[in-house]
Amino acid sequence: MTRTTPLATDLLVFIGGGNMASAILGGLLREGHPPQQICVVDPDDAIRQSLQQGMGVQVLAAPDATLGTATHVIWAIKPQHFKTAAAQASPFLTGALHLSVAAGIRSDSIAQWLGSERIVRAMPNTPALVGLGQTGLYPRAAVTDADRQWVQQVLGSTGACLWLTQESQLDAVTALSGSGPAYVFYFIEAMVRAGQSMGLSAEQSQQLAIGTFVGASELARASQDTPAVLRERVTSKGGTTHAALSAMEHDQVGPAFERAIQAACARAQALGDEFGR
Repeated sequence: MTRTTPLATDLLVFIGGGNMASAILGGLLREGHPPQQICVVDPDDAIRQSLQQGMGVQVLAAPDATLGTATHVIWAIKPQHFKTAAAQASPFLTGALHLSVAAGIRSDSIAQWLGSERIVRAMPNTPALVGLGQTGLYPRAAVTDADRQWVQQVLGSTGACLWLTQESQLDAVTALSGSGPAYVFYFIEAMVRAGQSMGLSAEQSQQLAIGTFVGASELARASQDTPAVLRERVTSKGGTTHAALSAMEHDQVGPAFERAIQAACARAQALGDEFGR
């Protein structure tokens, strides 16, 4: 995404400096956001040192008055730590827009903990690290058009965004795309093992497996046809692909995969119940 105007912010604060924060930070810096206008709060010494030396941003071990000029806050923190972190940081964060990427934690809980209604919940995924992420977004009613534009600019630098009309849909996004990269890696692992069992080396199998996922995904993205039609085109009755898909159908791989994604959705809902109190 090409940004034509600077992101309007006096100080952008990240609460949490892990992988997702690093992915968003990387996108912001690639878009030309000044690192000196970013502050990351994280108790981990190694994370702070890495971000300060590698990206040039400000770092803090704990919230303090430095955050008083923050206009935007990104909560990139594990759900079980959100409530405690909010209690520590909220006294220094008045009038800011809050963007949460914490799985499961509902905006009602966040609003209560922070004393603010300007909240956008987001569910990104790890391909954001290479600018190919998928992020679902839900804004509370108090979020302005300007707020939405800012969020779109920030997360658009990490990939594609999808705005939702119901917050409950974020649980499905979490299950489908938030956890989705792990499913892809799981199938790549299985393909690599299969390749080795048939006489290919690990390196050969990995190249073929990863390349096939990349190529098939790009074909699906570029095609006007549905994935079902694309699948049918490479499945000749009595051929090798037909044999493979028949074995999967016999083992009920499709229904099992659907149940797995539904289990992830149920866990996302449970996280909100468990850590949102």
